[in-house]
Amino acid sequence: MTTAAAIPGQPRWVARVRAALGLGVAFSVLILAEHVTPGADVQFSVISAVGFLLLAGMLASQLLEALGLPHLTAYISVGVVAGPHLLHLVDHDTVAQLAPVNTLALALIALAGGAELRLPDLLPQGRSLGSAMLLHSVLGTVLAAGTFYLCAPFLPFAREQSATVVLGIALLWGVLAVSRSPSATLAIFAQLRPDGPLSRFALAFVMSSDIVVAVLMTLTIALVRPLTESMSAFAVSDLYVLAHEILGSITLGMTVGFVLALYLWLVSGQLLLVLVALGFGLTAGLRYLHFDPLLTFLTAGFVVSNLSSQGEKLRHAVEATGSVVFVVFFATAGAHLDLPLLSQLWPIALALAAARVAITFGTHHLSSRIARDGAVIRVWGWAPLVSQAGLTLGLSAMVERAFPSFGSGFRSLIVATVAINEIVGPILFKLALDRTGETGAGATSRSAG
Repeated sequence: MTTAAAIPGQPRWVARVRAALGLGVAFSVLILAEHVTPGADVQFSVISAVGFLLLAGMLASQLLEALGLPHLTAYISVGVVAGPHLLHLVDHDTVAQLAPVNTLALALIALAGGAELRLPDLLPQGRSLGSAMLLHSVLGTVLAAGTFYLCAPFLPFAREQSATVVLGIALLWGVLAVSRSPSATLAIFAQLRPDGPLSRFALAFVMSSDIVVAVLMTLTIALVRPLTESMSAFAVSDLYVLAHEILGSITLGMTVGFVLALYLWLVSGQLLLVLVALGFGLTAGLRYLHFDPLLTFLTAGFVVSNLSSQGEKLRHAVEATGSVVFVVFFATAGAHLDLPLLSQLWPIALALAAARVAITFGTHHLSSRIARDGAVIRVWGWAPLVSQAGLTLGLSAMVERAFPSFGSGFRSLIVATVAINEIVGPILFKLALDRTGETGAGATSRSAG
């Protein structure tokens, strides 16, 4: 992505002044447009919002880069400032209308993540990944659930519940606490192009762990329902639904991967259009089939990268669209953050978010000692695991539907903690990459885009 900082021979301070002026102009133009055309057509509002978020996100990323912050933080910040709770430049209706863009973004994110999971890189990390996955999934869930149980007296939706119900809510919270953010991880990769043991571990673990978390959540809902509803019992049918979703998603993902690899081999032209059409079209079909889009596209990318010689073409194509997609996706996420809710819940949300970071830190160090990881992963491997985003919110919506008695309050607290983790996590990941030297000179030169 070309920005002011990319002009050869230009001093950095000049580039950042130009970026600041451009950002001011962008905000001014949209503010003026809002006052001049208050009843503008919805489609016009959506198009102008996309253009504004794209431009403002790019310019803001140049300014925050001077502070050592990742571009992702700038994208989210622009969305928050322009969103319905501050400047009202992007309202709730416009955010809802941008759902197809977010759908495309998640598809491309999963496809890119699968393409980055190459077996030659994964196999040497088998012991490290296995140890980390087991301890984070089991011990991390138990510790997070215990923390929530202790905090329950301070939560209105849990305070009046019986001890058994609170235990069930705590287990649900524990599972969501160990979910990560593939989108945030890949956005950092798109900016810095890191290469080294930490980046390889982070990518492999984050992309794989979400599959484990999705399975754990389905099992946990089936187990918790008898604890919270006296007339309910463990439903074996939930396991059949889970098996259908996982096996169906993997099978369809493998099919799509083989077809895409064949297209790359035989045609290879207009690949960007093909990926966009695939992202929009296939996700609609996946909803009808009740398959998981993340797992489907992840499998497709993995197949192309590992079972064909076309992986490099796919990675370059996704990379070419990634910068634009990431800006709009995370700026929209920023606009979607419920600031009034966060202001109400911030003390307990902050406490739970801090506890989650501490649990992630401790669990990772234990798993690293067991796996005998190198110093880089042992010291910094926890930092990429703090971010949370789409999957966590999606699973919280599932909990809300499954448990109407406390689901609304539960989801509100999840949204508040995710907002904190979404801001803090990318900063910690970039700091870890900088400290380990995995960004490199090449990454630094590309980070301007």
